[in-house]
Amino acid sequence: MSQPFVQQPNDLVTDLESSTPSTEAKYGERIIAEGQLITFPNPRVGRRYEIHISLPEFTCKCPFSGYPDFATIYVTYVPDQRVVELKALKLYINSYRDRYISHEEAVNQILDDFIAACEPLEIKVKGDFNPRGNVHMVVEVEHRKAVS
Repeated sequence: MSQPFVQQPNDLVTDLESSTPSTEAKYGERIIAEGQLITFPNPRVGRRYEIHISLPEFTCKCPFSGYPDFATIYVTYVPDQRVVELKALKLYINSYRDRYISHEEAVNQILDDFIAACEPLEIKVKGDFNPRGNVHMVVEVEHRKAVS
């Protein structure tokens, strides 16, 4: 029984003569590279509530060894005027995949970028990194908006 012919998307096409994958960025890679935190108006300004977000597929690269690091990132925040859109957050988090960055700097940078995007009343970012070499690391940072 022969297999049916299935046409592959252009992003998966390989030069069959040289067996070299295309060097053109895939559509997903382009979207991730452009990833920015996008916000929208808080539908309940004045009501204090918490938003809990779990991002279980965070990955980046160790700046010393180049080995991949994997973590679950937890974001808990109390919005003020703006709320972060989740698809944009997913793409932003995926942009760390090829970055050489320490655990400490990654979690702090996520916090800084989140504050710049939506200025929450309170925010806590926790990076729970998978053990590597018998070492398990958790980094937590938090911020509270100054009350004027």
